[in-house]
Amino acid sequence: MFDPIDTSILNILQANARTSNVEIARQVGMAPSATLERVRKLEERGTIQGYEARVDPQALGLDLLAFVSVRSSEVPGCATTGAELAAIPEVLEVHHVAGDDCYLLKMRAASPEALGRVLRERVGSISTVTGTRSTIVLGTIKEIGRLPIGTAHHERVVADA
Repeated sequence: MFDPIDTSILNILQANARTSNVEIARQVGMAPSATLERVRKLEERGTIQGYEARVDPQALGLDLLAFVSVRSSEVPGCATTGAELAAIPEVLEVHHVAGDDCYLLKMRAASPEALGRVLRERVGSISTVTGTRSTIVLGTIKEIGRLPIGTAHHERVVADA
């Protein structure tokens, strides 16, 4: 799927998206112009979807992390509930899931009271939401956005496809 140079470029950018093109070129052993062209192609294909800064939630007073399961009465295949949930600023992720629940949300809030307010006033106001179940995170062991590119398991899965 990706050659070793693309894999290296993706790993470098995942580690630090602010790495300069010249530094990426040095690390992969290519000319900066060729490296820039590869990055542009990865962006055009949608492999690189964007760049963003990781901000410390505690620095913003968003100390509470919760995962919220949402049940919905919407008909299968309809995505309006998911879109409405995604529009709530405190909702960081929305996943459509199989099982008793319809959606799994990752949410940040300042406190349990603030989370409760968002669940009542924003999530609960969506007409198709029939119930929620929240799990409050007591501590986080690992939280990254990096994907395991070029690992032995990843290469085996791609080869099997």
